[in-house]
Amino acid sequence: MARLAGQRFLVTGASGQVGGELLHTLAPFGEVISPSRAEMDLASADSVRAFVRSARPDWIVSAGAYTAVDKAESESELAYAINRDAVEVIGLEAKAIGASVLHFSTDYVFNGEGTVPWVEEDATGPLGTYGASKLAGEQALLGSGAASLIFRTSWVYGSTGKNFLRTILKLAAERSELRIVDDQHGAPTWSRSLAQVAAHAIAECGNGREAAAPFKGIYHVAGGGETTWAGFAREAIAMIQELEPDATMAKVTGIPSSEYPTPAARPGNSRLNCQKLSRTFGWKTAAWPESLKLVIAETRLPTPID
Repeated sequence: MARLAGQRFLVTGASGQVGGELLHTLAPFGEVISPSRAEMDLASADSVRAFVRSARPDWIVSAGAYTAVDKAESESELAYAINRDAVEVIGLEAKAIGASVLHFSTDYVFNGEGTVPWVEEDATGPLGTYGASKLAGEQALLGSGAASLIFRTSWVYGSTGKNFLRTILKLAAERSELRIVDDQHGAPTWSRSLAQVAAHAIAECGNGREAAAPFKGIYHVAGGGETTWAGFAREAIAMIQELEPDATMAKVTGIPSSEYPTPAARPGNSRLNCQKLSRTFGWKTAAWPESLKLVIAETRLPTPID
């Protein structure tokens, strides 16, 4: 891994799952700036522009996003302001000062059909506003001319924040049965793994203006292997019960998506092919059960979710 010296990183979304982990993984490489919403409001292009111009970072790591998939259907203006407009401003300002950008996107840019893992060159076709706004952000960043890396990922979870794993473990401790969708396929991705691969890729790019330019493009980053939401829940509950034999946990019953309707359609196929990432940066993500085991060991029985 290349050595970095004295870099200045601007991390958006530092209060989120991935952003919080980035504060730790990037710290060894230099100064990490993580503005609050009051300091840099992603819903305001003017606020984003002003903060980037003031901070003048070497790297902008764009982890902040509008991620309320269902709510986006009724808040499309806000979703696009954060997921497209703010990202475009980040790209344009980065280009102006010679900074590089690492931006996180999502498998929701695809239509979710088929069974084959998506590669970066596959045709996109988002099913709802969230995916469409994230795709628009990708396009705006690439069109800005900034030296940028776009990491598409899926099913992000961790030991903190609001995510599927923590919600399921809390409910499993309260109920006798959980009915969970079993026909949507993908790979759970640990937020810490995402932060680690981001730091690794940045280090591989090295120092200098527009350091990411030789590697510019889209990369898929997800946990190794695949499962369903029900399979993910079963594995997590089994791991908790192994650590806490006396714990009474719910039984998981798999159901089709048709029995759990949501305002926004979910993709049936969220599998991502991560070979390009491996070829370019020499990084292979761990199998999702291995990462899950580490997270479960950290969390033990769940703490209340605010």
